[in-house]
Amino acid sequence: MKRLVVFISVCCWMLVMQAAIHNVKDYGARADGVTIDSPAINRAISAASAGGGGTVYVPAGEYACYSIRLASHVHLYLEQGARIIAASPTPDGGYDEAEPNEHNRYQDFGHSHWKNSLIWGISLEDVTISGPGLIYGRGLTREESRLPGVGNKAISLKLCKNITLKDFSMLRCGHFALLATGVDNLSIINLKVDTNRDGFDIDCCKNVRITGCSVNSPWDDAIVLKASYALGSFRDTENVTISDCYVSGYDRGTMLDATWQRDEPQAPDHGYVTGRIKLGTESSGGFKNIAITNCIFERCRGLALETVDGGQLEDIVISNITMRDIVNAPFFLRLGKRMRSPEGTPVGSMKRILISNVNVFNADSRYSSIISGVPGALIEDVTFSNIHIYHQGGYSAEDGRRIPPENEKTYPEPWMFGTIPAKGFYIRHAHGVTLNDIHFHYKQADGRPLLVTDDADGLVYRNMTVNGKEYKN
Repeated sequence: MKRLVVFISVCCWMLVMQAAIHNVKDYGARADGVTIDSPAINRAISAASAGGGGTVYVPAGEYACYSIRLASHVHLYLEQGARIIAASPTPDGGYDEAEPNEHNRYQDFGHSHWKNSLIWGISLEDVTISGPGLIYGRGLTREESRLPGVGNKAISLKLCKNITLKDFSMLRCGHFALLATGVDNLSIINLKVDTNRDGFDIDCCKNVRITGCSVNSPWDDAIVLKASYALGSFRDTENVTISDCYVSGYDRGTMLDATWQRDEPQAPDHGYVTGRIKLGTESSGGFKNIAITNCIFERCRGLALETVDGGQLEDIVISNITMRDIVNAPFFLRLGKRMRSPEGTPVGSMKRILISNVNVFNADSRYSSIISGVPGALIEDVTFSNIHIYHQGGYSAEDGRRIPPENEKTYPEPWMFGTIPAKGFYIRHAHGVTLNDIHFHYKQADGRPLLVTDDADGLVYRNMTVNGKEYKN
């Protein structure tokens, strides 16, 4: 009798577990790559949500979709061979319309709306997307289209908590592969993203873990932290770790297919390929308690820390980084006065930054490395330790006499200053910069001075070498 009771109990438990798994094909999905399957997937999500939560199972096949609407307590699982494909909009169908946002004048259109996406969720909790399948944004635009029915993001999340994204791949995802705004307790684990604009945009989020991800984004930033005014309030992005990640600017699609092609020389902003880790540009709020470690940059721009809209960028630790084939400044720290924030917002701050154990090979020498505040707003307490930079060199003593423009309100990129007059570090409007164990190597002779400072005090340097020889000012 006991065995019978146990057997019946196990069967009941298995039936309950089975009931919590919703196969999208049971809700009408065809997976033929032609039929629009998002209505079926949305029915499965709604059924799982109505039952208190569960797994929406997407088996192998090609699912042409418009907007998929996530729900709390639902796990969307993409099986091996499952491909969710963004369909092109037609007069008869398209993506959910971008919702109104009275605060959209303070940041780009793409950062201000969430529903015009392939997969979206607002005010949700306990949501997971995982599995070895693929999200392919074929029908998404990388532009900021305001036309009804047009989608420009693969995944967008707003004001959510306890979100996990794990193990899937993403291809050509429009403006953003992921836009997460006001999302707390966000884990992004082992994603492979190969896209035609931004990879991950983490905006106004708290307690974020990005681990073991590969992001190839030649036309925009790979992993970027932001703090916009899209939610109608000042909100920091804080308590973020980015670890064991790879970012690059190879041709679109050639990371996922492992051909690593280099035929596209530049991004649409007319700079060379992007593909980096960056803090900024949207920076009405601040960036606090950020740790970046064990990451690789390849064929892309260098590390950029930017606050130009009033935010406080503070308490940043960056370590164990290797960079190769860097197409602009290896390090770009910019405190500016663009001020895309409500009127009266004061200029921000940048302070308490530690950068250590970095190797940079084959970096463009035109911009060297830049630490630049603006008059009256200094970058403070920055320490570089154990850094090796292999530059191309090749600039002249005449280049060393240039005085870069201030460009206080200009969009921050290293080229805003033109050719930099230093071949190592250009430090302006700064206090308390320490350069410790910094070693510079130049393939060609470079006639510019190693360090150039302007309105910078408290500079300390120890054990610096140039092509193996001790640097003495």
